[in-house]
Amino acid sequence: MTEITISASRTYSVRIGTNLLEQCGEAVRSISEKAQKAAIITDDIVHELYGRRVEESLRRVGFQTFSFVFPHGEEQKNLDTYAAAQNFLAEHRVSRGDIIIALGGGVSGDLAGFTAATYMRGIPYVQIPTTVLAAVDSSVGGKTAVNLNRGKNLCGCFYQPELVLCDCSTFSTLPPEVFRDGCAEVIKYGVLGGGEFFAGLEQTPAEEQIEGMVAHCVSMKGDLVCKDEFDRGYRQLLNLGHTVGHAIEVCSDFQISHGKAVAAGMAIMARSARKQGICDPEVPERIAALLKKYSLPCETAFSAEELYQAACADKKITGGTVCIVVPEAIGKCVLKTIKTEELFDWISMGLCV
Repeated sequence: MTEITISASRTYSVRIGTNLLEQCGEAVRSISEKAQKAAIITDDIVHELYGRRVEESLRRVGFQTFSFVFPHGEEQKNLDTYAAAQNFLAEHRVSRGDIIIALGGGVSGDLAGFTAATYMRGIPYVQIPTTVLAAVDSSVGGKTAVNLNRGKNLCGCFYQPELVLCDCSTFSTLPPEVFRDGCAEVIKYGVLGGGEFFAGLEQTPAEEQIEGMVAHCVSMKGDLVCKDEFDRGYRQLLNLGHTVGHAIEVCSDFQISHGKAVAAGMAIMARSARKQGICDPEVPERIAALLKKYSLPCETAFSAEELYQAACADKKITGGTVCIVVPEAIGKCVLKTIKTEELFDWISMGLCV
């Protein structure tokens, strides 16, 4: 097992290994000695696969357990589901001394984290990600949110977990498409960090380097979170591909998954940077080749106007400007603040292969 410490407003451990679900009760009890109740927030698919195992592990160490189960899908990460989760906690008389368990992918993690941050003005929670995407990215760093009609993650806050348990054994039950979705975020870290990690993704299938891959991504994210917990500077590098990616998700009414949207967003920004002379031609070419290796898209059917209008509702827009992440080389990305109206040209140039 690998253990990484995240030093933010709350210091906590991220434990990465296999068969951690069976031991989750002991792990949660070690950071929550007095809690009596553990409320699990998860979707219907994950509950069917892992809910009982987590509940039994928690009960063995004395927790009373309750499970709030909601229908799977990004479209469920909304205010209605959030309100239902809050009422569920109140009905089961969960107190500030108890704990919430976020079990599942990014949707469950974001929803459970925001619920924990705001129920009774904040109670502890633990992240147990069961997807590659959640393990390498969304379970770490304390970003919690739900979506509004106009865009992704517009209602949320920063709230760090007490512990993150990444059981890589759970990835074996992921459909290939969902596994590849998570690889989009892994490739993002490869573009940001470059070097042996990016080359390793080119040469070795992700399935053959799971634990090391997750640990590398978590370590990279931990460093950025430590420097910029509240996403005002360096941490915004993690938005590589996300400005256009979130727009693609919104335009598709969330029928295009986060990973696929971010993959296309990265490719679009890299092509735009090349056409503006910011990076060498090999940069978008290597990014596109790696995305294709993992069966991820490099293009989108939406127009520049459609993507621009959706992007203008994104939370990254501030005072008529937006901060975009531009790849200058593999392993070197920079933050660039542009006027909002300039974003249209960036998107337009990147759409043309």
